[in-house]
Amino acid sequence: MRVDIHHRCADFNSYRAARVKSLFNVESGANFTLSAELDVESAPWQIGVIVGPSGSGKTSLGHALWSGEAVYAPTWPQDAPIIDAITPAGRFDEVTAALSSVGLGSVPTWLRPYAVLSNGEQFRANLARLVSEAPERAVLDEFSSVVDRQIARIGAGAFAKAWRRTKGQVVLLSCHYDILDWVRPDWVFDTATGQFQRGCLWRRPAIEVDIESCGWEHWPAFEPHHYLKLPHMIAATCYVARVQGQLVAHVAVSTRSRVEARACRLVVMPEWQGAGVGLRFLNAVCEMWRQGRNRYGRPMPTLFHTSHPGLAAALRRSAAWTQVSAALHGGNKARSRASICKSRGASHGTGYGGHFRAVQGFRYLGQEGESCV
Repeated sequence: MRVDIHHRCADFNSYRAARVKSLFNVESGANFTLSAELDVESAPWQIGVIVGPSGSGKTSLGHALWSGEAVYAPTWPQDAPIIDAITPAGRFDEVTAALSSVGLGSVPTWLRPYAVLSNGEQFRANLARLVSEAPERAVLDEFSSVVDRQIARIGAGAFAKAWRRTKGQVVLLSCHYDILDWVRPDWVFDTATGQFQRGCLWRRPAIEVDIESCGWEHWPAFEPHHYLKLPHMIAATCYVARVQGQLVAHVAVSTRSRVEARACRLVVMPEWQGAGVGLRFLNAVCEMWRQGRNRYGRPMPTLFHTSHPGLAAALRRSAAWTQVSAALHGGNKARSRASICKSRGASHGTGYGGHFRAVQGFRYLGQEGESCV
């Protein structure tokens, strides 16, 4: 496919315009032309990228593709949370899966309207909506341009993985080359060089994760991103995952009985959601306990409960886990209050339960020889 771009604006002759022409020996700034050979028809593809510096014609090429009808520019309601704004007629589980798949897994964010989200959250919300709607063809301009590079790279990789589950074709327009290794596109056109490349030429960088045991000293950094506000687990050992010293994920493990452990408080920092770090981290910690590498020196299987639809689906897909329970509502609130009062030695307590929350329980089975991180 050959695309020819010809743009023209007025040729101004003001004093300053004339002086610029004279100083820099430029006859006119009224014309912009670009010709590109995009080999997008010779083989099947799902993700293409047009990359190059600002002003090099990326947006013009994007609008020229498919007659400009595929340019994705969603409008968001001001009076509805994003969980309601994304495919209102679609299934709830599909919407939450789309949000989680692009790394927007922080549940409180789902309850906010698009306008109040941060730039990074808006970026991922747009990706989740595009994945959820899954049009046959789409062109996404300014891809990752308004977010920091960490969120851009992780978000790009998460989006690419989610988009490949659809049947559509998407062209991403970006001025950043660092996303290519994470998107791993089927083809790339560079407006700076005019070069078109096709094939699997990019490899996603490895993420080296370090795990350390700790107390609750790091929890304040993770707590705002957890969907429940509960007291610390009694007698728990906490673990954090770090990437190049940066805090990435947290989980706490305590004993449920003398022969079984329970993991809880799994949180992945928003800028790392969608990279696959969270489940690998959880598996690694549970594997330690299965092998007896804990403070008790005793092998223990680990139970894990969640009401997060995306995480529950991921655990069901994993051969390392098996589902053991599913409850559609919380426990007896009065019984919970009495238990809390007894453990605290107080005459009053909050009590948890009685609400509608589908909590799903899983047991870690382990996979011999599996690389955890």
